Amino acid sequence: MSLIIICSSWGFFAHYRVNRLAVFTLPKAMSEFYKSNIDFITAHAVSADKRRYVDSTEAPRHFLNADHYGKHPFNALPRDWFDAALKYSADTVIRYGTLPWTIQYNYFKLIKAFRDHDTIGILRTSANLGHYVADAHVPLHLTQNYNGQLTNQTGIHGLWESRLPELFSNLYNYHAGKARYIHNPLAEAFKICRASFNEVDSVLRFERILNKSFPANKKYALVLHGKKYVKDYSATYAKAYQQMLKGMVERRMRSAILSVGSYWYSAWVDAGQPDLDKLIKQPRSDTEKASIQREENLYKTGKTTLPVGF
Repeated sequence: MSLIIICSSWGFFAHYRVNRLAVFTLPKAMSEFYKSNIDFITAHAVSADKRRYVDSTEAPRHFLNADHYGKHPFNALPRDWFDAALKYSADTVIRYGTLPWTIQYNYFKLIKAFRDHDTIGILRTSANLGHYVADAHVPLHLTQNYNGQLTNQTGIHGLWESRLPELFSNLYNYHAGKARYIHNPLAEAFKICRASFNEVDSVLRFERILNKSFPANKKYALVLHGKKYVKDYSATYAKAYQQMLKGMVERRMRSAILSVGSYWYSAWVDAGQPDLDKLIKQPRSDTEKASIQREENLYKTGKTTLPVGF
């Protein structure tokens, strides 16, 4: 029986969590609007992934195969899109991923939505921008060997970004602090990508080491995904890998939460800090306010839970 790869950037589960918790990093002038729409922000955290099934141009927006550009890719690859396209050709840059420029594009799109007081535009673009920023925090989105297929480690993508968060994320500390202003959104996107790229070697090397020492008959197990049991990495194998990574997934998720909130906040500032409270169509009930407040208080302790359905 072959391994079923349960793989979508960060996994739906982690994307939901990153977008939702990013709401709690926002300042008071933004937080009521985002809290009033937190379920929309959460649910649409994975819309960008779903578009890949209907839009052939969507996939390159989720990755940057940095190692295509040599041993020191971030020295070789121009930050400006037109300079990069001139140096390597637009087709080549698109083929090997446009993630940092996709973040920049959605950032400016969010600024416009804020300036236009476009409620739906703000929410949809915030959700999409959050998705791409979170993707940039995943090391395997920065390499041509994105699923270990070049090193006989096929399946590692789902192991790192889906299996580990699903099993251990309730043990992670998510408190990332308050959103900060990003002066240069494109430079910040490249900075995030570079940090993720620097983790690629560890992600792959530790799994190779573990695979050599772990009993082959205990590496996989039948795991319930949805309503079906499929072959996936066993909980014991995942735990051993989690321990070898020494908190890497937790750190990247926490960094993603802060970065997503910071991109939202910065776009709002650059849009002139419009009054978002006027865009709230229906104030939250006291029950809803209490529920979100409990969730925020839990987040401040470093913990979280996701509502049923996410």
